Amino acid sequence: MDSEKRAYLELHVAVLLFGFTAILGDLIQLSALVLVWWRVLLTSISLLFLIKVVPLIRQMPRRLLLRFMGIGVLVALHWLAFYGSIKLANASIALVCMATTSFFTSLLEPWIMRQKVKGYEIALGLLILPGMILIVNATELSMMSGIWVGLLSAFLAALFGTLNKKYIGESNVLNITFLELGTAWLFLSLILPFALYNTAGALQFMPSLVDWGYLLVLALFCTTLAYVLALRSLVHLTAFAANLTINLEPVYGIALALILLDDSQELTANFYFGVLIIMGVVFTYPWFRKRFSKKNVPI
Repeated sequence: MDSEKRAYLELHVAVLLFGFTAILGDLIQLSALVLVWWRVLLTSISLLFLIKVVPLIRQMPRRLLLRFMGIGVLVALHWLAFYGSIKLANASIALVCMATTSFFTSLLEPWIMRQKVKGYEIALGLLILPGMILIVNATELSMMSGIWVGLLSAFLAALFGTLNKKYIGESNVLNITFLELGTAWLFLSLILPFALYNTAGALQFMPSLVDWGYLLVLALFCTTLAYVLALRSLVHLTAFAANLTINLEPVYGIALALILLDDSQELTANFYFGVLIIMGVVFTYPWFRKRFSKKNVPI
């Protein structure tokens, strides 16, 4: 198996695991902030068994260290928005909002990576918008805030995904994962005391026994394993191709939500028409990429 095919396989496994995070986020009876805090804490602890922290901090140039730590803050904000979208709407809506990541990536990647704008990527990204319009029109007014927060989550995912693609070759994947997720935990640890104080103890901090089980699956499999696989795939894939593949997360996630959470009671036919449009764009991208490659058009 060549390196690009292996990268796609690893990325699809990661996407399947990412799709399951929305289900777990819906099942865990904690606020978005507390849930993400526990998630990155458990993940960071698991990575301590795989890396040597002191040599990592000593040997990595400070400029690079701060760069990955900055991306870690973006990761924390992305997850806060993602789980916030789930709590404000439902898992299916949050997952579909994540499909707009490719649109935001088509705008951000040329600027961050200093590449030529790829017209067909912009066009494919724009084709996602009609699907989102259908979804928005099919959503109850009470869930609209969940859509806006979900779109913010998608933008942040596009931003940190593109930055990771730019700097992925400058360090080991496990080191990058630890720095980013460890920083995410530190950042959230600064926010959490204020949230607990402002809610006057109403915010549940300690997970229940059932939530502990869900959190361990979320941290070890859907975060540590999935995050490492996704980062490793970026070595051989473009940021746009990776993010467009990650758009399959709604396919896996919505299917799981329909089976496990019965989200279908809150969704209409137009919602699913919108999902079909978005998925059509996802599956069309490889064909366009191959065609433009044969014509020697920059992709």
